[in-house]
Amino acid sequence: MVSSLDRLRDQLKRRGVATDVIDWWGRHRRALPWRALAGAKPDPYRVWLSEVLLQQTTATGAAPYFLEFVRRWPTVEALGAAPLEAVMQSFAGLGYYSRARNLHACAQAVAAAGGQFPRREADLLRLPGIGPYTAAAIAAIAFDEAAAPIDGNIARILSRLMAFETPVARNRPALESSAVALTPLSRPGDYAQALMDIGATICRPRNPDCERCPLARACLGRRAGAPESFPSKGERKARPARVGAAFYVERADGAFLARRRPPRGLLGSTMELPGGSWVEGEIQAVDASAAPFAASWRRLPGYVEHVFTHFSLRLALYAAPAPSASAPPGMVWINPNDIGSSGFSGLMKKAALSAASEFRSPAFKRRSNAPSAKTRS
Repeated sequence: MVSSLDRLRDQLKRRGVATDVIDWWGRHRRALPWRALAGAKPDPYRVWLSEVLLQQTTATGAAPYFLEFVRRWPTVEALGAAPLEAVMQSFAGLGYYSRARNLHACAQAVAAAGGQFPRREADLLRLPGIGPYTAAAIAAIAFDEAAAPIDGNIARILSRLMAFETPVARNRPALESSAVALTPLSRPGDYAQALMDIGATICRPRNPDCERCPLARACLGRRAGAPESFPSKGERKARPARVGAAFYVERADGAFLARRRPPRGLLGSTMELPGGSWVEGEIQAVDASAAPFAASWRRLPGYVEHVFTHFSLRLALYAAPAPSASAPPGMVWINPNDIGSSGFSGLMKKAALSAASEFRSPAFKRRSNAPSAKTRS
């Protein structure tokens, strides 16, 4: 028995939705550093690398990282042979640092297999760090396989096209079957990239530009008069708030102490100012008890804020002159000129720069003559 949804998908396919989309792309495709020129064969390495960098990152934000990666490591074999430390450092500032470890592991796996990426989705999925979306995107764009990648942009387009009110997270089966049904056998890679461009420039979350959209004549969301209402956003959960402390120690030559976070978990393998756990609570309750060693700690004014996907964070900053020229076990001295290339996350780079500025201020030096804060013995 044919469902109404199946009939709708069939109608949209007969109307030439894919043809309209590909024709539009031929005239309006974005020039992106990882994209092959019209008529040229895409490089699977560049396609894969761009898709990893674009996870949770805009094209504008990912572009300079991509250019630096291909400059340093122009092939997958070169990237696989690079030290993980260098890859992590090149990833600093992009967030989601598990991507860097998986990127390196995947490059090593592909290099070991002769430097050739598999062309099928199922085989791509077996590689480290490649999930369903990335596998489908590589298969479609690099190898012109009839795969149907669904990122946030494409999910929004399909929801409006089909007038799906259900939030995306609860509507994956319908979105996936619609995407597969509408993907053309001819030029599926161009079709997928066209949808990505439409989602980024036309079918935006707010104020979609329906007049310029090649899907306008078939879009049920537009026909309903309220394309922005599709899909429903669902109920947003409150983001928990956490607090913690970071400790800045500066040597006479301006170098400061840092350590590397564990390889697994949040901000894995990035550099950080030493500190304690991040817990729920009020920033006023944070003191120097989590300091990694005894020193004349001074609380710096204000705090550093950062928002992660699942929680927000406020870090209280403490500073002290170095009690010794030797770095404690597990820590290293960082030259302030090297902070941008040492593998700090955006959060810790912000914390270190803020602490350094305050530490060197006349106000801090005056406070240094007052009784010290609580220290760890």
